[in-house]
Amino acid sequence: MRYCERKICGNLRLLSKNSPVSSNTMYSASAISFPTFRLHCSIPTELSSCRPKLSRIRTNPSLGKPVQVPSPKLASFDGGLNEAFQRLSGNNSPIEAYAYVLELCGKCRALSQEKVFDEMPDRTAFAWNALIGAYVSNAEPASALSIYRNMRVEGVPLDLYSFPVLLKACGKLRDIRTGSELHCMLVKLGFNSTGFIVNALVSMYAKTDDLIAARRLFDGSQEKGDAVLWNSILSSYSTSGKSLETLQLFREMQMTGPASNSYTIVSALTACEDFSYAKLGKEIHAAVLKSTHSFEVYVCNALIAMYARCGKLLEAGRILRLMNNADVVTWNSLIKGYVQNLMYKEALQFFCDMIAAGHKPDEVSLTSVIAASGRLSNLLAGMELHAYVIKHGWDSNLLVGNTLIDMYSKCNLTCYMGRAFLMMHEKDLISWTTVIAGYALNDCHVEALQLFRDVAKKRMEIDEMMLGSILRACSVLKSMLIVKEIHCHILRKGLLDTVIQNELVDVYGKCRNMGYATRVFESIKGKDVVSWTSMISSSALNGNENEAVELFRRMSETGLSADSVALLCILSAAASLSALKKGREIHGYLLRKGFCLEGSIAVAVVDMYACCGDLQSAKAVFDRIERKGLLQYTSMINAYGMHGCGKASVELFDKMRHENVSPDHISFLSLLYACSHAGLLDEGRRFLKIMELEYKLEPWPEHYVCLVDMLGRANCVVEAFEFVKMMKTEPTTEVWCALLAACRSHSEKEIGEIAAQRLLELEPKNPGNLVLVSNVFAEQGRWNDVEKVRAKMKASGMEKQPGCSWIEMDGKVHKFTARDKSHPETKEIYEKLSEVTRKLERESGYLADTKFVLHNVDEGEKVQMLHGHSERLAIAYAREFKPFESKCLQDTHFSFLFVIISAFKRTPTKPVDESFIDTPLSLCIQTQTTNCGLLDTWSQTKNGPWRKLLHGQDLKSGGGDIGMQGRGSNLFIALLI
Repeated sequence: MRYCERKICGNLRLLSKNSPVSSNTMYSASAISFPTFRLHCSIPTELSSCRPKLSRIRTNPSLGKPVQVPSPKLASFDGGLNEAFQRLSGNNSPIEAYAYVLELCGKCRALSQEKVFDEMPDRTAFAWNALIGAYVSNAEPASALSIYRNMRVEGVPLDLYSFPVLLKACGKLRDIRTGSELHCMLVKLGFNSTGFIVNALVSMYAKTDDLIAARRLFDGSQEKGDAVLWNSILSSYSTSGKSLETLQLFREMQMTGPASNSYTIVSALTACEDFSYAKLGKEIHAAVLKSTHSFEVYVCNALIAMYARCGKLLEAGRILRLMNNADVVTWNSLIKGYVQNLMYKEALQFFCDMIAAGHKPDEVSLTSVIAASGRLSNLLAGMELHAYVIKHGWDSNLLVGNTLIDMYSKCNLTCYMGRAFLMMHEKDLISWTTVIAGYALNDCHVEALQLFRDVAKKRMEIDEMMLGSILRACSVLKSMLIVKEIHCHILRKGLLDTVIQNELVDVYGKCRNMGYATRVFESIKGKDVVSWTSMISSSALNGNENEAVELFRRMSETGLSADSVALLCILSAAASLSALKKGREIHGYLLRKGFCLEGSIAVAVVDMYACCGDLQSAKAVFDRIERKGLLQYTSMINAYGMHGCGKASVELFDKMRHENVSPDHISFLSLLYACSHAGLLDEGRRFLKIMELEYKLEPWPEHYVCLVDMLGRANCVVEAFEFVKMMKTEPTTEVWCALLAACRSHSEKEIGEIAAQRLLELEPKNPGNLVLVSNVFAEQGRWNDVEKVRAKMKASGMEKQPGCSWIEMDGKVHKFTARDKSHPETKEIYEKLSEVTRKLERESGYLADTKFVLHNVDEGEKVQMLHGHSERLAIAYAREFKPFESKCLQDTHFSFLFVIISAFKRTPTKPVDESFIDTPLSLCIQTQTTNCGLLDTWSQTKNGPWRKLLHGQDLKSGGGDIGMQGRGSNLFIALLI
């Protein structure tokens, strides 16, 4: 019953000030203070019909006899609380009358309880206790405890019935210290075993997260027949998430305790928190049906919520249909259940049914369905709900406003999200965190940073979720300055913890600052799996794959088990290194740890084997995947493509379409790439049309690059140029690079000149493009133009990253660059290189092909440049220190292909040179150059591996075989002897 803004008619119960009062007994006006006969004031709508009644009698439990109320002139009056207070002040009313007005102040806020208390002529313990009760009723527990401390200072004795109120205030504030102090006072007074005191103590300890003390009180209680005591401990365990303990106590109560009531059943049902408790929940439901509580609305609501948590929405809906007294809580329970079980469409439909049934949605209903529309990305439903919120006055509700911000964020409508945020009357930390996260997730990183600055200006508290969102925005912006500012802010405010440190490692890695990332990582004291994963992914992202592998080994030594994210990172690192042995070890690790080959894990394993040259293992893993989706099919199509198996890619793509799996842009890109490297020009053209016409997918620039590359490989350079000119979108630098590469391969100087000019116009500061144009000029003998381009690069401070090759032996990686002399075994390497070169020249007639040396120097110097190539150094080192696994990057030339063919080619008069290889070896070379002669050699080899190049003979020295694979601008040559 509300008392605010209304006139109070009726009789006020007043205790006579002349009545004798025991000096050792205190009174409380709180509703739970003592068993009095309570007054129920009627609040009529028309004041004219309201007339005072005769005086009433109130029983004083201490005196045991009735106390008469003064005359009607003092006992009752017309008007509200303010008028009542004025009449009390003007009529020398007794203290008990003031206490009763204080009690009414606790039920409404039309009058300040401090004002009433200050005007009291004599502040007895009764008045102090009434004030404490008023504060607790007004949800001001801190003020109640402040009054209690003032009572202690002034020496006012506490009433026994004030302790439950004070303990309730301690529970709300989670003030275990004051609660323990009150407990000690009760022990000293000898009231610690009183029934209602024990109940209040159990509730207080439970709310302050001290369940051990609560259970100790319960076990030590002598009144185990009190259902309220059992309900207190059951509710304590249930609200603390101790489901098993709650259900064990419930079973014990059923066997040895008092009879259960509706509160007992609700606590037990609340303990059934997920699907694993569904059977126990049904047993409790059966007990409810046998009892007299089956039609109570609170019990039915708890049953619906229990079935919803257990995923039994049909049973929950059946209970609702059988109820005759369903309220808004009932409908909310089922709506929340649908949302929790990811049944968002059903939640929206049920919300409509709720309104049709005549129930008015509340805060819980609206937040649930708004969240459901956001997770469905159903913008229309979300905007309709927003309109409903405004129409019915819920737009000022803080929780509803926060949910609207989140909904618009998930619907990728940041303009409406910002408006919803600005229109909120009240904003809390969750509001700011949600809108910052929304901007960050929708690539509005500058707006997110601006709002974060506003938060800092308002000196609001910043939590780890807000910091995580803003750091992720900085990682996309690659702004080291802002990241350092935020890092300093975190240190100044003392917000640094493991979660934030993990975010910092990740953001520094993405900003390409591995020095800071490493320092933050090493400073983490309690590294968890996220810490290691962040550092592993940062290392792999920055090209430090070997460090990533080493970090994974260190993490395994600490005893931490890698999660799926860590495994994805390390599999990617192994693929980049072409480290087949490491990849197999990781594959075995994830199988031992029980990871299923499905989803992204299966894709990563397939890609790893494909990148390491083991197509057979990649196909075996793919075949074992039970539920193949778009990602799995795309990864295998890509694997076939990088190994030059274009027809297999086409067949698998057709099978995917037959299985009703719709391809996306990435699928078509992998397919066109496979067609490009297999020389399937007609198929490539056909699939590009299918992509546009059948699947309505607008091609990306990468798709056009594949088609230009296909035309170039087929010596259709003019057609490729015409296609570029007819493109729907403006050709990108990648398209012109592909066309320029085709012009180089087929000596199309005129078109090459146009492509080079367009390349310089689009990206004049890209060193890779400048080097490519310089090479075109060099091949044409235009050394003056070459000098101009190189002078421009030098003046701008641009440098092309030099080519490098590396080889792994006994777990150690040896890296080489062109004409490198930094290796400790440099002397032995160059001696072995000279030995192999002389042997090739003497026995196989090898001559260095200097046309690939694009420098204006004499022939002798060009030969020396070729002899000092990084790949030759790696091969020479491998010949000197066997066995080995070599992985060489960049600038692959025909010279190495000639080395292999010359060393292993056998003719009727010359057998295979067995002295070149004494033990089994596995050689894998990866090149990262767009114009590698090996790519052209492979595209001209119609029947697969090199065996057709070797006079039709199968190359099987020592049981091995040779294969050749390409991957875009990357090339893998697998040599297994």
